[in-house]
Amino acid sequence: MAAKIVIIDDEEHMCWALERAMRQEGYQAFTATSGRKGLELVRREAPSLVLLDLKMPEMDGLEVLRRLREMNPKLPVIMITAYGTIQTAIEAMKLGAVDYITKPFDLDELKIVVRKALELSHLITEVAFLRAELAARYDRMVGESPAMQEVRRLIARVARTDATVLITGESGTGKEVAALAIHQNSPRARGPFIVVNCAALPEPLLESELFGHEKGAFTGAVARKQGRFELADGGTIFLDEIGEMPPAMQVKLLRVLQEKSFERVGGTETIRVDVRVIAATNRDLKAAIQEGKFREDLYYRLNVVPIRMPALRERKEDIPLLVEYFLQKFRPRYQAHTMSPAAMELLRRYHWPGNIRELQNVIERAMIICQGEEILPEHLPPEIQAAPRPAGGLVLEFPDEGINLEQLEKELIIKALEKTGGNQTRAAQLLGITRSTLIYRMQKHGIA
Repeated sequence: MAAKIVIIDDEEHMCWALERAMRQEGYQAFTATSGRKGLELVRREAPSLVLLDLKMPEMDGLEVLRRLREMNPKLPVIMITAYGTIQTAIEAMKLGAVDYITKPFDLDELKIVVRKALELSHLITEVAFLRAELAARYDRMVGESPAMQEVRRLIARVARTDATVLITGESGTGKEVAALAIHQNSPRARGPFIVVNCAALPEPLLESELFGHEKGAFTGAVARKQGRFELADGGTIFLDEIGEMPPAMQVKLLRVLQEKSFERVGGTETIRVDVRVIAATNRDLKAAIQEGKFREDLYYRLNVVPIRMPALRERKEDIPLLVEYFLQKFRPRYQAHTMSPAAMELLRRYHWPGNIRELQNVIERAMIICQGEEILPEHLPPEIQAAPRPAGGLVLEFPDEGINLEQLEKELIIKALEKTGGNQTRAAQLLGITRSTLIYRMQKHGIA
C-alpha cells in the first residue's frame, strides 16, 4: 500500500504543486491550507509523513510540529520554509523534525528528502517490530519454581555487568532464552545480539564465521567478510555449544577474550572490538578438560559467572504454567484448546528427556491431533501415556516397639531427603507438601 503524505501549507498553489509531485512518486497525498486543518487531516488519515510549512497565519509551523509530536512522536515531519535560517532549522530539529528544505527548492531534491525520511521511518519501525518479536520469543522465562527464581536472580545480577557468563544445562532447557534475557536487561540491550552455534560448522568455516576473512583468503573468498565478533561490536555474542569447539579454535577464542582483538582469516590488520561473551554447553566441561578435549584456561575465562538451567524434571511444578504458555502461543495457528486433568497428570509423570523443547513439540502435536476443545490422554504420544505412576509411598522399617506419629513424620522427611539427594524442592514434591512447609517441619524435628 502506498505511503500517505499530508501536506500543510497556507499557499494553495504550493499545496497543488507538492501534491502533484508526491502522486507522481506513487504516494497518496492530502493537503491542508492551515495548521488546524492539517492537524485534523493527520488525525483522520494517519499518514506516513508530513510536509509542513514553517510560516503560516494563526498557527505557525513550529506550533503545529509540537502538536504533531504530542499526537505521534514517531511521525516523520519535514519542514518547508522560505525563512530558512540556521536557528530556525535547529529549533525545528530539536522539536523532532527529521529534516528541512528551504524555498525555493527543486522538486527532485524534495523527492529524495521524502524518500530517505520514509526509508528511515520504515527501518525504525522494522527494528522496533523485530525487538518486540525477539522479546515475545525469548523474554519468556516461564516458571515460578525455586530453581527458576534462582535463575532469574542470577540473570538480574549479572545483566548489569559486563562479566562473561557460562550457561550450562541439558539440551532444551532454555539456555539461549537465558542468554538473550541477560542481553536485553544489560546496558548493551540496544546493541546487536549475535548467535553462533559452534557445533554446526567445521573448523575452517567456524573461524571465518567468528573472525571474518579477507578477499582471496581461501577458495571461494571472493570478497571481504565481517565475522560475528565484528558484527557484535557494542553488543553481545552468544557462543552456543562451546564444548564442541575444536582445540585450535579454543586457542584463538582465548586470545580474543584476553586481548579483545583478532585478525580476519588471511588478513594482517588487528581489529579491536567491545563485545560481551556469553557461552553455553550441555557437556560437562570439567570432564572434557580431564579428557584433554577442552582447555582449562579457556574454561576459567568463560566461567566467570556460571548459570545452570534446571532440567524440566527438576521443576515439574512449572509444567502447568508452561503448558498454558504453549497453548496460548499456538492458539492463533490452531483451534483453541484446554488440557484435561488426566492429560495434565500424564505430563507431570513423564521424565522429559528433551526438556522444554520436547514439551513444546508435544503441545503443538496434541493441538493438531485433537478435534475437540479438550486435549485428552489419547492425544499425547505413546511414551507419555505409558509414563509410570509415582511410587505409592516410601518403604519404612518399623521397630518392634513401634513409633509415634511425630517419629513417623521425621522418618518420612529424612527418607525423602535421602531419596532426592538433599534436594528440598523435590523432597517436598515427593511428600506432597510445599517447600516452605518442608523447611518448617525440618526445623521442628531438628533435621539439618
